[in-house]
Amino acid sequence: MAKKIAPVEIALLIYPGSQLAAVHGLTDLFHIAERLYLRSTQRSTQRSNAVEHPVLRVSHIQFDAGNSSPPWADGAPDFVIVPPALGTMPIGDAFAPIVKWLNDCHARGAVLASVCVGTFLLAQTGLLARRSATTHWSQTQLLAERFPDIHVDGDKLLIDDGDILTAGGVMAWADLGLRIVDRLLGSAAMVETARFLLVDPPGREQRYYSVFSPKLNHGDKTILEVQRWLQQDGARHSTVALMAQRAGLEERTFLRRFQKATGLRPTEYCQHLRVGKAREMLETSQQSFDQVAWKVGYEDVGSFRKVFIKLTGLSPGDYRKRFRTQGEGDSLSLRAGQA
Repeated sequence: MAKKIAPVEIALLIYPGSQLAAVHGLTDLFHIAERLYLRSTQRSTQRSNAVEHPVLRVSHIQFDAGNSSPPWADGAPDFVIVPPALGTMPIGDAFAPIVKWLNDCHARGAVLASVCVGTFLLAQTGLLARRSATTHWSQTQLLAERFPDIHVDGDKLLIDDGDILTAGGVMAWADLGLRIVDRLLGSAAMVETARFLLVDPPGREQRYYSVFSPKLNHGDKTILEVQRWLQQDGARHSTVALMAQRAGLEERTFLRRFQKATGLRPTEYCQHLRVGKAREMLETSQQSFDQVAWKVGYEDVGSFRKVFIKLTGLSPGDYRKRFRTQGEGDSLSLRAGQA
């Protein structure tokens, strides 16, 4: 990285309801990254021009309800990060001054970033239109409904779109911070910071953790009854013909109404239900994946393995290693062929 005389300015936004743990956590992460970077630079060179001045400067920008945008001494920070919110959704007229300030900062060259529902603040700037973005997996549907011009990808934990970055879950501020360190100080500094903090470098996916949450507030009572039947049966014996018969509809009409109501084709919906049940069994039992596949209604284990990997981003074996709930006396080892 080229040595800068002026440090990179990183502004952390504090707004009504924002999670201060993320603000202070990011502050610490950037300070640690800078310290490790400077120490590494000083070790690797004996030249008189070794980096000694600060390379990152972190500021906290406080917005209270009804505040106008605060001034920034030198035009705009280099990065602005919108942290998560707890117990509130940062949307509506009360946040208009923040939205204006974010737009102003972006127009002056700032990179904007958000964590969790902080993406809803960025969405109100209009800058995410026709872009990909993520938020907490439980809020992806709401984000897509409120801002239909955004391509919402709830599987991703972090989306780096150059001048705008969005991160998913509440604790994804660590992934976002490490990505910014990577961009500013290089991959070696990022890895060293991650190692020091005992956190995984960026690369996880949100779908490892997300739970299928079927859409039930669509208002189509006929489809809702089919959904309830599928839930009770675990979608083990479902076919489009049986579902259409259950709904009392022609198959073509059923397919159209089901996808309109749930946002998924019936086969996709059943895959989500079956994978959800399989995840539960992998987490809480010692059954082999062959047994799990059979119990959720798949005779072709190889086919179900592909579906499982597609929806979770992990192989059954990796999923079990990551999320297995150990009971008393359980062994950590897995027999060959269990996954």
